[in-house]
Amino acid sequence: MLVLKIGGQEIDDHDFVKRMGEAVAALVAPPVLVHGGGKEIRELQERLGVAAQYIDGLRVTDAQSLDIVQMVLIGRVNKRLVSALSQAGVDALGMSGVDRTSVRAEKLEHPGGDLGQVGRVTHVRTEVFKRLLEDGITPTLSPLCYGPDGSIFNVNADHVATAVAVAMQAAELVFVSNVPGVLREQELLPRLTTAEVEQLITEQVITGGMIPKVRSALEAIEGGVATVRITNLEGLKTNSGTRIIND
Repeated sequence: MLVLKIGGQEIDDHDFVKRMGEAVAALVAPPVLVHGGGKEIRELQERLGVAAQYIDGLRVTDAQSLDIVQMVLIGRVNKRLVSALSQAGVDALGMSGVDRTSVRAEKLEHPGGDLGQVGRVTHVRTEVFKRLLEDGITPTLSPLCYGPDGSIFNVNADHVATAVAVAMQAAELVFVSNVPGVLREQELLPRLTTAEVEQLITEQVITGGMIPKVRSALEAIEGGVATVRITNLEGLKTNSGTRIIND
């Protein structure tokens, strides 16, 4: 069983989305697909004059921002992906973690201040996803999650994908972005152990946006996911990229 996380930086690109649909259609079995959309959230906030707030690099989601997050992730990005998947012949169902309370969350507490409606996953209803997969359906999941008393939390999409993969004990979790994997001096590293990942972070070979991805990978491995792969669409089709495995 496979969990795919599709990066938020590329999913406003028509060609990328079309190729993504084709790549998923070529898979042997339907995956659970989790997506982000941070770039488009930022753009809509700017257009509406809503100033983005951050605490230690984490985006604050106040009530007004949560409305924007829902509009972008559920109303725009999710349906764009489902449409592309459907066009490629994939039987896809668009949903969020709120639907059927499939992914539950609680407020993420941060020592630096109040992040608003930012959450952390507490429970995944695996039976929801298992039934869909058994029926040949690809659940296409936006990372808005169901909170206590019916509240809604915005959760980092990498964290949602990791939580789903761990709960489902997935054979593989794949982070798909615009890079072929972890690179050292422009050369792809095809296989890394968890210890090697930590060393590469220390050596500043792994930097920037790749750090949270490999941190999520390490969390997934620790949680029992057999393999985590970081790759691009071409790597998804050719089964290549950087595989992170337990020591």
